[in-house]
This record gives sequence, C-alpha cells and structure tokens, in this order.
Amino acid sequence: MILPDSERDSLILIVDDNVPSIEILSTLLKDTGDIIVATSGADAIRLAEEYQPDVILLDQEMPGMDGYETCRALKANDETRHCAIIFVTAHAGEDLEVDAFAAGAVDFITKPFNASVVNARVNTHLVLKRKTDALQQLADRDGLTGVHNRRFLDAQLTTEIRRHHRQGQSLGFAMVDIDFFKAYNDGYGHLAGDDCLRRFAQRLSSMLRRPGELVARYGGEEFAIVIPHLSVDSAEGFAQWVCQGVRDMALPHAFSGIENFLTASVGLAVGVPPQGMSGRELTSLADTALYQAKSNGRNTTVVSRFDRQINE
Repeated sequence: MILPDSERDSLILIVDDNVPSIEILSTLLKDTGDIIVATSGADAIRLAEEYQPDVILLDQEMPGMDGYETCRALKANDETRHCAIIFVTAHAGEDLEVDAFAAGAVDFITKPFNASVVNARVNTHLVLKRKTDALQQLADRDGLTGVHNRRFLDAQLTTEIRRHHRQGQSLGFAMVDIDFFKAYNDGYGHLAGDDCLRRFAQRLSSMLRRPGELVARYGGEEFAIVIPHLSVDSAEGFAQWVCQGVRDMALPHAFSGIENFLTASVGLAVGVPPQGMSGRELTSLADTALYQAKSNGRNTTVVSRFDRQINE
C-alpha cells in the first residue's frame, strides 16, 4: 500500500481483488494524487474511514462483499459518504449502470483501461470534489470568527466519538469560555467585543498541533476544542496550556473581576468513548466541568474523566 503524502491535495483509493488491475490503475494515476489500495470491500471501508479519500475506484465484481454492497456501505457511513465512488467494470449495460448509480456511484470506468479516459474521469471528479468541499467549508464556518460553527462541530464530534470507540482510543473535548465577556462587551463596546472574539478564536486555532484537532464556536463567547487521541494523563496539561495561551495574549480587560487582562475558563472531558455515547452526552460532561471551573473562580481548568464516571 502507498501511504498518503501530506504535500498532495488528492487521495485516491483503488479497490480491486485483481492485483494486475490495481497495478495498472496505480501507474495511470501516479501523477494525479496519492494512492492507497484495498483488495476487498471490508478493507476498503476500513481504509476509507481512516484516510477519507477524495475518489474511490471500486471494482464491481469482487468475492464476498461485491462492489454494490461496498458502495452502499460507504454511502451509509457518515465518515465516508462524501467520497466520490467510480465503478470499475468489465461489463456494460443499462441495468448495471442503474444499479450502480442507485448504490451511490457517480461514474464508470470500463476494462480494458484507456489511459486518457481513466485520467479524464478521475480528474473531473477530483475537481468536483474540491469545489464541493470549498462550498461545504463556507457553510461549516462561523461568520464572525472564521472557525468552525456549531453545526459542523456536532457532526464532527459524533464521528470522532464513533472512531475513538472503535479504535479503543481516548478522546478529549474541551469547552472554553471567555471570563467576564459581557463586562468586556459593555465596557469597550460591541465592535471591540467582536474583535475580541476574533482574536480569541485565532489564538485557540494557533494552538492546534495534531491532525484532527479543531476549534469551533459553540455560541456567544463559548468555544469548543476537539482533541483526538488525547491521553488522560495529558488532559490537565492541555487544559492549562490553553488557559495560559489566552493569558499570553495580554489583551487588556479593565472590566474583568479577576485580572486586568483577558482570561478564560476551561472544562475538559476525556476518556475512551463507550458504546452508544452521543455528542450531546460528551458536550454535557465538558460543560459541567466548565461550570465547575467558573465556580472555582474562573481563569482555571477542570478535567473530567468520563470513563471513570461511566464505570463507577
């Protein structure tokens, strides 16, 4: 398998039980994008969930889980339904095409392969995918701060909970609230308040370090951070690092009840998500931890280990 190169924009998954077909397609598309391969439907789903390819070339006929079943499974999965699926087939016919489109495919490539046709079809759907992604990004962003919005956060959090449960990995989710923001807004004016929110969001975004981490505006002066694979032992340090990062902004706040500069409170929930955990449940745990941090005097952190709470 050829692993993705982070410097390239496009990722193509080739799914075929016939190794020579994989080799031919890989050669034809080597300059088009990074390539990963699977030889079965089950492997295709696993790799698609892990790598989120832009385009999937899916063989129509495979032993066990065939192309139609694999396509339907990919389109029913929240983590993979946005992938463009092109069927690869040695057969032609109206019924086969109708069945493939009904399963969720967007196009066909026929065997034997024509290099020009293969590249033209794949490139067409890569361009369409990029345009769709660009439009989706606009819809997923908060208009004031530019970070992700609540709608995107809710969807992504559900995806991360399922992924971390499946992998048995620990997930961190933080709620971050600007201390005495109402007083800031009232004292400096709404334009200054808006600028404060933008600078605060930019500061949180600049602190992201690992793939999959994201900042979203939850509402008002409250923001959320999703931290994939955050260990329980590292959670307190991460929360304190966020608090310190806000203090380091040194943004004057003459109307604060605790300092003369901007501060924030952080509530963080961390653990391995149990079966059936919802985004609402994880958000509630982080929000409860945030409430405790604010009750403890603000400008501080509280970490909640939800695996302990659930098991006890």
